[in-house]
Amino acid sequence: MFEVLTFVYENYDPGESCPEAAHLERKLTAVGFESDEIGEALTWLKGLEGAAHPSPLQPWLIQPQANSMRIYPRHEQSHLGTQALGFLSFLEHAAQMPAQLREVVIERAMAAPGGPVSLEELKIIVLMVYWRFGQEPDTLVLDELCGDPADRVAH
Repeated sequence: MFEVLTFVYENYDPGESCPEAAHLERKLTAVGFESDEIGEALTWLKGLEGAAHPSPLQPWLIQPQANSMRIYPRHEQSHLGTQALGFLSFLEHAAQMPAQLREVVIERAMAAPGGPVSLEELKIIVLMVYWRFGQEPDTLVLDELCGDPADRVAH
């Protein structure tokens, strides 16, 4: 699923430019992705679309308090894992993840199959949330999200 999401991120502009599900499914099949991966990714993207346009039944996505403290219940802790939780904390403390986007990232990470979510998978989820909301992360954060830490040179 995450390879499909990466392909979508790299090949479609943020926001509304991603084609409808049926057209996207045909494109992904033509590129060579497996049908089960495509199905999982399309379901996940549909959930992301729902998070981008929350209903009144999701007040936590509409107006989270900016100064509130996020407490992770056990099921979120076990599904997200310590590395993912640490990375979310890093983004929040660096003022790169507003409360609303944090909640969308958590909701979409919880919707990801398997678990715990690896750090690399969480980074793809964060990129997809920024992408869907039409926001460009800070250059250093983008480097952290996309760059391979093994390629970095210490100064």
